Amino acid sequence: MNSIRIISDLDACRAIWEEFIPSDSLTDLWEVRDCFQKHFGNRPHFVVAEDGNGIQGLLPLSWISDYGCYGFFPGETWQGKTWLEQNRIMCNGNGGLVELLAGCSQPYHLRYLTSVPGISPEEETVDEIGYLFLPSKYSYDISNYLGEFSRKSMKNILRELSRLESLGVTYRNDEISDFDIMVELNMERFGRQSYFFDPRFRESFRALARFLYERGWLRFTTALINDEPAAVDMGCVYRGVYTLLAGGTNSRYPGVAKLINFHHMQQACQERLDQVDFLCGDFNWKRLFHLTPRPLYLLKGLVAKAA
Repeated sequence: MNSIRIISDLDACRAIWEEFIPSDSLTDLWEVRDCFQKHFGNRPHFVVAEDGNGIQGLLPLSWISDYGCYGFFPGETWQGKTWLEQNRIMCNGNGGLVELLAGCSQPYHLRYLTSVPGISPEEETVDEIGYLFLPSKYSYDISNYLGEFSRKSMKNILRELSRLESLGVTYRNDEISDFDIMVELNMERFGRQSYFFDPRFRESFRALARFLYERGWLRFTTALINDEPAAVDMGCVYRGVYTLLAGGTNSRYPGVAKLINFHHMQQACQERLDQVDFLCGDFNWKRLFHLTPRPLYLLKGLVAKAA
């Protein structure tokens, strides 16, 4: 039986995070999480399971006072749900999860988990589906990808893209000042439903853009039509994965989201990247574009009790 310890000091939380969380994906990085922690300011609640041999499990949570529950660190929320994906629970599956959850004295709502330790894939609760484009699946040749569509579907997609390109499309790359244009376009389109309506979320993203820029990982892509910004996407390339993090489109140009997303896929093939991660979100174009689905999982409940 492991003993349970709670860590709330942010520096101590960082130390244990960096020791035990692998840095495989972008959201595994403490610095990425800290961009949101600085602006949301939720109280960390890291549950640590340990025995005589040291630490055996880690459940990094935050107390989200706005909603009266624990969420995965740093507890950044948009419309009552955390946003950062690919969250990890570090423990073995033989009772370790139950012990960690016993460190939750209030309800918990843990989203976008890569897996739930000790539970078979068939028993896991799917939270949402993420969507990937895998260039190697098509031998890094976008024409092979297009060959996967029916003749009619391919013609319809190419016709729509050609219609926009006929208006005079150019691309501007890695202009970090386009962040404000992206926010403006997103706000114009979605209003109060925009991620950026909450200034905490907006400034977290601004901090994230600066961090990624300093590391040389940031990608800003701006599609211009007649020199007018028609779409702006903020992304990142980390360990061969191109993650699209946020974007905005100009309502004057219907279909421009498909145009810029197809551009990302072409770029990924040319650069022979491992994958393009378009994240979760039930947008019709993701299914229409034959992207590869990847489920992420949900774990929620009231106060847990150790066996």
